[in-house]
Amino acid sequence: MTTTIRLAEVDDARSVLALWHDAEIEPSHTDDVKSLVQLIEHDPKALIVAEADGRIVGSVVAAWDGWRGSIYRLAIAPRDRRRGLGRRLVREAEERLAEAGATRLQAVVVESDLQATGFWRASGWEQQIERLRFVKG
Repeated sequence: MTTTIRLAEVDDARSVLALWHDAEIEPSHTDDVKSLVQLIEHDPKALIVAEADGRIVGSVVAAWDGWRGSIYRLAIAPRDRRRGLGRRLVREAEERLAEAGATRLQAVVVESDLQATGFWRASGWEQQIERLRFVKG
């Protein structure tokens, strides 16, 4: 099976949401078509997907705020894991952010998700212990 990495399009929003559900990604209140369409329209290069046989099997968001690059929502369909898709998507996100000018990157990872934290610990990224993240909304 050939897997293509590409930028998401507005028409992919429902498929990406289905992937996040199947991959058991921690839900947030912005997990809806409207929010994904808004992301794609605001920054057409932010949402990167992996597609195989016409279905979305992976995703990652590579957000650039002009100062720091953020990677989040890395998701791989359960039956497509352990084939290097996560590494490919992160590499694509890193390249996208470097092209935008980011020299410092951060990955937002759900601490209680052992599969996710295991992936990031094995990825060559450094876990930052001395910082907390506060959110609103």
